[in-house]
Amino acid sequence: MTENQRLKIIIERLNFKTQKEFAASLNIKEGTLSDVLRGRIGISTAIKDRLFLKFNVNIEWLEKGIGEPFLKKGPVISETKEGVPYFDISLSDTDTLLLEEDKADYFVNYKPFNDCTAYLPVYGDSMYPKYASGEIIAVREVTNLEVLQWGEAYVVMANEKSNHLRSIKLIFEHSNKDKLILRSSNPNFKGDTIIDKTSITALYIIKGKITRNLI
Repeated sequence: MTENQRLKIIIERLNFKTQKEFAASLNIKEGTLSDVLRGRIGISTAIKDRLFLKFNVNIEWLEKGIGEPFLKKGPVISETKEGVPYFDISLSDTDTLLLEEDKADYFVNYKPFNDCTAYLPVYGDSMYPKYASGEIIAVREVTNLEVLQWGEAYVVMANEKSNHLRSIKLIFEHSNKDKLILRSSNPNFKGDTIIDKTSITALYIIKGKITRNLI
């Protein structure tokens, strides 16, 4: 397989609808791209640089077929508000979880979690070893409490009926459909918490985590 043929695979993997859109994304002429894909000309160094910088293409794979088409790249702090906002707040110290972008400490651009609502720090050991103190979790807001993923971890915020609970817990189904079971993953934190769904003021599913030394 030639590098021109491998470029076709890159375009397919990136889900561009037309060659014109892909050429525009690289700031090259559509005719130039067409010539490359037909094998009439090679892929210039300038095009390869743009493929790497914009789409994280593995140039060694493109040229020689070694490795994977795309390089694995960790999260980076964005200075231009690209990605997901990070809020350096403790759940126990806040009455409401106001995740307004203009109040973010910074933004984290990491494609696997860019569909999330926010990044938050983990404090305490109740969810260890699943989530350790000092790690950062990526959360996405849940608006329909009737569609939950049992056994998954959520950031739970409740009203005065549930003593203004602010915590990270695993959620399980209760025999009463109007209630939820909250549980720590740390075996040293024994006992379940039962909460009414109507007491929940905000709920965020945890989609994943990163460590501070990655950003």
